Amino acid sequence: MNTLLRPCWALLLMLATLPLQAAVQSKTLEYKDGDTLLRGRLYWDDRYEDQRPGVLVVHEWWGLNAYAKLRARMLAEAGYVAFAPDMYGDNRVTEHAHEAKGWMEQITAHLSAWQQRARLGLEQLKTQPQVDPERIAAIGYCFGGATVLQMAYAGMDLKGVMSFHGPLPPATPEQQKHIKARILVAHGDADSFVPAERLAAFKEALNAAGADWEMDIYGGARHSFSVPEADRKGIDNLKYDAEADHRSWQRLLGFLDELFSG
Repeated sequence: MNTLLRPCWALLLMLATLPLQAAVQSKTLEYKDGDTLLRGRLYWDDRYEDQRPGVLVVHEWWGLNAYAKLRARMLAEAGYVAFAPDMYGDNRVTEHAHEAKGWMEQITAHLSAWQQRARLGLEQLKTQPQVDPERIAAIGYCFGGATVLQMAYAGMDLKGVMSFHGPLPPATPEQQKHIKARILVAHGDADSFVPAERLAAFKEALNAAGADWEMDIYGGARHSFSVPEADRKGIDNLKYDAEADHRSWQRLLGFLDELFSG
């Protein structure tokens, strides 16, 4: 063999004996709520052989778009198994606020049906072989933030939930009896979608429930502060805030570590 080629062959041989690089994997999970076909997206890192904590990632009112999937992928990169459920079905995703509002109102009009749709997504996550079903949390953005709070209010089997710029629906006296999950809220102080009266009622209800809850309030941040594309929606109260985005994500990672380290 030409001696000039020997280093190349040696390099190829070395590369061939190295283990394959682990990477985040993903797949679509199809499931049904009655006659409605739902398609969520699961993410996990295949370098882990043991069962990992699971995190449900509930989308904004726009539908299961690229942003929700990105956040799920980021959680997989952090060592969790993340599932972004489909709360609307039929591949419904939009850029138009009036359409998104209509879909959201259709889902939230009946509380039991709303909670059931979320519960189906939770069940998909819990039954995956990569997931430790005893260590599950849920996070959500905007409409998704309200959804994970309703999951907590229903007493679903979750270690904790975190709402990012959600509308903060207060728990009713009946719901207060069922709260078991820890609750963390990331809220923009300049978010005009949440009036002061609702914010006060939200806090009062959690205190009445004796819930374990916390709220991080970001000064000057508006609604959708964690979404880089928020400014392009043409809605005055939607604005990206890079600092609030970074801080709230780091807060989430710390929160998850606390939930699952016990």
